[in-house]
Amino acid sequence: MKAEKCGGGGAGSAVWRVSRLVLSAAGCAVLVSGCGGGGDSAGTSTSTPAATGGLSPMAQVGKQIFFDQALSASGKQSCASCHDPARGFTDPNNLAVSIGGPNSDLPGLRNSPSLNYASFTPNFKVDSTGKASGGFFRDGRSASLADQAQQPFTNEFEMANASADEVLKTLLTRPYLDQFTAVFTKAGIQDSATAMQSIGRALAAFQSEDPSFHTFDSKFDAYLAGKTTLTDAETRGLLLFNNPTKGNCNACHISTGKGSTPALFTDFTYDNVGIPRNWSIAANQEGTPLPYVPKNGLALGDPNYSYYDLGMCGPLRTDFRVGGSTCGKFKVPTLRNIALTPPYFHNGVFQTLDQVVAWYITRDTDPGRWYVKADGTRDVPYNDLPVGFDANVNVAEVPYNPGTAPSLTNQEMSDLVHFLCTLTDGFDPANPSAYRLPAQCNSTAASVGAARIQTASASGATLSKTAASE
Repeated sequence: MKAEKCGGGGAGSAVWRVSRLVLSAAGCAVLVSGCGGGGDSAGTSTSTPAATGGLSPMAQVGKQIFFDQALSASGKQSCASCHDPARGFTDPNNLAVSIGGPNSDLPGLRNSPSLNYASFTPNFKVDSTGKASGGFFRDGRSASLADQAQQPFTNEFEMANASADEVLKTLLTRPYLDQFTAVFTKAGIQDSATAMQSIGRALAAFQSEDPSFHTFDSKFDAYLAGKTTLTDAETRGLLLFNNPTKGNCNACHISTGKGSTPALFTDFTYDNVGIPRNWSIAANQEGTPLPYVPKNGLALGDPNYSYYDLGMCGPLRTDFRVGGSTCGKFKVPTLRNIALTPPYFHNGVFQTLDQVVAWYITRDTDPGRWYVKADGTRDVPYNDLPVGFDANVNVAEVPYNPGTAPSLTNQEMSDLVHFLCTLTDGFDPANPSAYRLPAQCNSTAASVGAARIQTASASGATLSKTAASE
């Protein structure tokens, strides 16, 4: 049965057919390879306090820490500054990379990942075949959510405290200190290292327990529960998402649940999909004066850029060999709330789902549409990696089709965007007209056809089309 015909019959038969495909979904390749936050294995389900509508004392402390700007060197940045609940727990400023530092003027190196559904992420591991999965940050360098939550406090371009001692010094002045010590006792603040561990545990408890991080109330969830139907475009998009010869998204963004946990739309693995370089990121600009940007590309050859973000093999992660097969791999994120969380990928190179889907489908059939130099002229394919690492790029799975025709038409790509938008939380089956989706969810075949790489200002917020073409 051809996928494009499945949405054209009666609503009842279409729903039955899509349900069959969802429940028996076959394999597929990555769709939006940015990376969500993460959680430790102890957080793979919400705890009893959260399920009953309240938070444990530890999580209540974590909530206050999450929104407390005073714990930053500038006094203006909290966890929520880069992980806004209204934006799927991503940066509310639509920046390619967030801005932090002691004076709130230092750009980061990577796009802020969503913390939605982060607590379901398993700890980092490498199996007997060498396949990595789980872990936190986009490169998995933190093994647990509690560990990851501690790192921004002393990162020089994030909350930028000079040391853990400085964090503890501020913590001792906060109005929730009595609650903190009631949970962790005086031993929990006996020294700065212990205090940081306590802060991490509190933040992990908040993210694991608070329902706002994982509501599972998207239109797709309501559809699976039999409480609503999908539009024809959404139905076709779901079929394409699961079809291993078309979109093939389900191979990494699993659309079926496991046990009592609904689908998380990620398999928590890592992939190198050859993301285009984002010239709006200050670290990518030749001659950048930022002291925390390593000149790690000078010895790596064409295209001879001085800095590369190589994901699992550095520069932020250091336990994998530079030059090995992990170079260029980033964690597969959840696609839940993906319509709320632009810009996309680890470098925020794309602003819309139209761009993301069109890039995946035409990456190898129309590379000039996507790979450009800082001046907008054509660059080599996979230009955010040294050419010597091209062998690490995934070219073996659909929809990557070097030398062949694209696996989807513009209309099919638009249908896929419409399905992705059904993964947005906040759908009320009793009041479907109140469901609010971003404007990009009004995708059309024409808007997909017009999508291409864009150049941006150094802030990553102002965009203009390039003149790049084949």
